[in-house]
Formats: sequence, C-alpha cells, structure tokens
Amino acid sequence: MGTATGIGSLPGTDVAEAQRIVLGELPDLPHLPELPARGPGADLIGRTGGLLVELPVELYAARWRIAPRPGKDLRRARDLMERDLDQLAEQAEEYTGPVKIQAAGPFTLAASLELPIGGRLLRDPGAVRDLAGSLGEGLRGHVAAVARRLPHATVLLQLDEPSLPAVLAGRVPTESGFGTHRPVEPEVARALLRGVIEAAAAPTVVHCCAPDVPLELIRTAGAVGVALDLALVTDLDPLGEAIDAGFGLLAGAAPALPPAGRALTSAQVADRVRRVWDQLGFPRRRLAEQVVVTPACGLAGATPAYARTVLAACRDAGRRLAEE
Repeated sequence: MGTATGIGSLPGTDVAEAQRIVLGELPDLPHLPELPARGPGADLIGRTGGLLVELPVELYAARWRIAPRPGKDLRRARDLMERDLDQLAEQAEEYTGPVKIQAAGPFTLAASLELPIGGRLLRDPGAVRDLAGSLGEGLRGHVAAVARRLPHATVLLQLDEPSLPAVLAGRVPTESGFGTHRPVEPEVARALLRGVIEAAAAPTVVHCCAPDVPLELIRTAGAVGVALDLALVTDLDPLGEAIDAGFGLLAGAAPALPPAGRALTSAQVADRVRRVWDQLGFPRRRLAEQVVVTPACGLAGATPAYARTVLAACRDAGRRLAEE
C-alpha cells in the first residue's frame, strides 16, 4: 500500500552511494540501481547482454553484437553486475520486502544487438527465438543470484521494452536507413515474451515509455504489471481494461529531467496519479493497492540532487495516496 520505486538508472558512477540513496528514499520497494555513466557494460544493452547464456556479446564500432566467443567486453559487463550485486547484499542483507531488478526485454535486445555478419538481430526470426531462450535462462540465474544474496527478500523483475511498440509496428529502421524491419506478429511476440517471463520464474513488470504501449499483449504474456509514463498515455481504455483485470500499474508521474522552474512536490506527483485514476473511473480505495508511484523514466540524465528529490517526491506521493 502506498509504495514507490525507481525505474532503474541513476546519475553518477558510485554504486555504493547510489544504493544508499535507493534504500534511503525507497524503503518499501528499492531497486538495483543502474549507472550507465560508468561506460560500456553498464548500459542497458551491455548489462543485459552480460546475462545471456551461451550467447556472448562484444562491442564493435560502439555497438553491441553477438560474438564468436567470450571476450573482455563481456567480462567487463559481468564484473560490473557482480559488483552491483555485492553492494546490494552488503547494504540490504537483512531486507525483508520486495526488491526490483531490471533488464532489457527480448525485443529491445533484438532491435539493438547486431548479428556477427552485421545487421540487427531482429531481421532473423530464428535468432530472435534463440535470443529469447538465452535471455530467459540468464534471467532465471540472475533472479536466483539476487535471492541468494537477499534471502529474506522477494525479487520483482522489470523488463525494459522501449522498442516493443516499434517492433510490433514495423518501425525499426534497417541499417541503410532506407527501410524498416518487418513487424513481429503479436502472437509471436506474446509467445516469446511469455517464455522469457516463465523462464525467469519471478513476478515480472514490463516497462515501456511510449504512447502506444501494447498493454493487452503484455498482460496476456504473463506480466503482473506495467510501468509507463502517465504523460504519454493518450488512450485510457486499454489501461482501464488492464487495471480492471487486476493488473498492477507503475505510474510514471514525476519528470525524469528537471522541468522549467522547481521540481514537482509530492502533492503534485500524487495529483497526477489521482487525476488519471479518477479519469479511469475506479474507486479511490483501489488506487494504493494497484499503483506504485515512479519517475516517468530512468534518471541517468538528471543531476544527483534532482534524482534524490524525485525519488523522495514519489515516496511521499505514494504515502499520501495510501492515506486517502
């Protein structure tokens, strides 16, 4: 009731400090912070690439691609993740609530990783299936690794899928820039996403900051909730149907970058959530039960001071909503 959390990324390179901020500002649902400013292997694609099983990745011309064998880029990504998990265990060993971890989803990975011969992996349906299988197996191991370090906590998995709407609509550009990749059929996407979620064996939410989040597909693939930017929601009907079916909502209500003027207060963040909820027509008593308050997206581009302020505002907004 009245929970808040972060989407994942934070500014800076000090993981110990980032973890202290998360545990201090988000005591009810902390997350494993991501610090992309540390460089390759700390970014979303490289970080998730390090989790893949029997599918090594490497950097080539500043892009991640499938590699013939494990190399230094993969070792760096895995070493960074190991340090992050060790820091989480050191600071939260006795934590007893839910804790959230994040990774790229299969379609964002497929739209970003390149084949060894060049071209996005997305162009090869067989390679996409192999990638989804490798990701599911890797996530199962990752969830288990977190559970071993935090034996009293419950692990919640977030799959980041910013590219999913473009993949479904056939809007991912080819390498030449003159065309786009063929759209992935919704049934194929649903089956592959379901396979990843089932393999990971953890309650899973899907994060997608886009106006056309495929809510029905995400829900029927087995996710327990969705994380989205409330400011980008233009059609409330699909969201209302999902919530009516018991779907959880991680409501992105605070700007990820400083707006003109002062940062939003917790009261203003709560008002943003409350306004959308009232438009959906659900009773207020259900709001705090199904909604977690979050920033609109990751905070890697924010200043450290603003990131802390936003997380605190989300936390206090969640508590305000729970008191109603």
